[in-house]
Amino acid sequence: MSVPATRLSARQLLSMTGSLGAERVAYTELAGRIRLLIADGRIPVDTQLPSERELAVLSGRSRTTIAATYQALRDSGHLVSRQGSGSRATLPHLRDVSRRPNQAVNFAGSIPPPVAGLRELIAETMAELPDITTFPGFDLLGNDGLRQAIADRYTARGLPTVRDQIIVTTGGQHAIALVAQTLVTRSDLALVESPTYPHAYEAFQRAGARMLATPVTTAGWDIPHLVATIQRTRPVAAYLIPDFHNPTGASMAPSDRARVVAAARAAGTTLMIDEATVDLSIDRAWNDGPFARHAARHFGAEGSGIITLGSLSKSIWSGLRVGWIRADESVIRRLVQARPAGDLGTPPIEQLIAERVVRRLDELVLDRQRMLREHRFALHEALQRRLPQWTTPWPDGGLSLWVQLDHPGSSALTSICQARGMSLIAGPKFSIDGSLERFLRIPFTTRVEDLDAGVGMLAAAWEQVGAGSAGSGAAAGVRQPASAL
Repeated sequence: MSVPATRLSARQLLSMTGSLGAERVAYTELAGRIRLLIADGRIPVDTQLPSERELAVLSGRSRTTIAATYQALRDSGHLVSRQGSGSRATLPHLRDVSRRPNQAVNFAGSIPPPVAGLRELIAETMAELPDITTFPGFDLLGNDGLRQAIADRYTARGLPTVRDQIIVTTGGQHAIALVAQTLVTRSDLALVESPTYPHAYEAFQRAGARMLATPVTTAGWDIPHLVATIQRTRPVAAYLIPDFHNPTGASMAPSDRARVVAAARAAGTTLMIDEATVDLSIDRAWNDGPFARHAARHFGAEGSGIITLGSLSKSIWSGLRVGWIRADESVIRRLVQARPAGDLGTPPIEQLIAERVVRRLDELVLDRQRMLREHRFALHEALQRRLPQWTTPWPDGGLSLWVQLDHPGSSALTSICQARGMSLIAGPKFSIDGSLERFLRIPFTTRVEDLDAGVGMLAAAWEQVGAGSAGSGAAAGVRQPASAL
């Protein structure tokens, strides 16, 4: 027995898409927003959309505009219309996507290739593999050798650390989610940056937190705002990326770190410091060591009250799903108690490889830094040449450029690019409130030739968006569907 399709009224649809701009660009905006809502699952596949006449009447737009909107959705494979049964939401068939000549261009995820030397290190580990059947099948803390290697690295970087302050996780995202689920209860306040790593605020939202935001730009943090917000609202947790911030590439000055630590301690706020990008310096002239050093330096607490998250996915390889958490021993015990609800430990082989990687990390990341230097130059040059009206930053580390467009239209641009086979994440994905329509994160982790081809596609799509959308808030409130790693 078939399940009856859900019907979406014009009023419901318009409440999801928001207000539109000028009549001559309204169909492009509306089609883009509906396309993203379908891709995001907020309009489920097979949902019947309102008729063109109904939508035109309620939106106050011409029938021609709505007809053009639906035709654009049919052209991109997001709408199927049949005589007598209306128009239903769908997704482009994978076979059609694979035929697109530029489908390999991926500007959605900042996922660099494995570093040079990793394959040999894995082979070396496998050749000397101990009898892993003697390892615990369920290991909530992590391999002793890997935990010690991580602790030793923190100590060498200026933050004395013992093995019992480390728990190994299945990647950096698992570390964020585990801390959020353990520390945050429903209706607690949690502070994040804007923009920020999207899957971090999603973890807090899943834990039931109420979200606050503090601004970050390519020039850095608004420290007075950040400190005042902590002092005024006293959030349970504050999630920060102080080194080569994702997505802006900014790094917080050492003196500012001390101010933030002092404010958090006074407010009783736990700082969650994400150091997944800490080893991605390209040419930053200074290195302040772990953020948690400031707790020891100013309060003699050896990082007390600060939770530091680490990962190998950005610096070494995304396929090596090993992350960790450094925290007070009492917090580690809480995390161990909470962990079985989500998983029962990181696989032993990955941990054995990770131990060797951590002990040779300074050597291995040299290849990553060389690659980032070359790719940053290539992307920056292509953007200045093809899209000189955009403001293109020059970060001294990280994996991407946080580009400012010459007018709002990030979501519309993303929608057009997706229809043409290029993965892209619009600016609003990196905010908790759907703002940042004037911004776009463009990773420089893909092949150099793809960087130039991708910028060419961006330029062509931006021309289609057109200057007429300025100030219209294209796709306001529409969340992006793709992963924003």
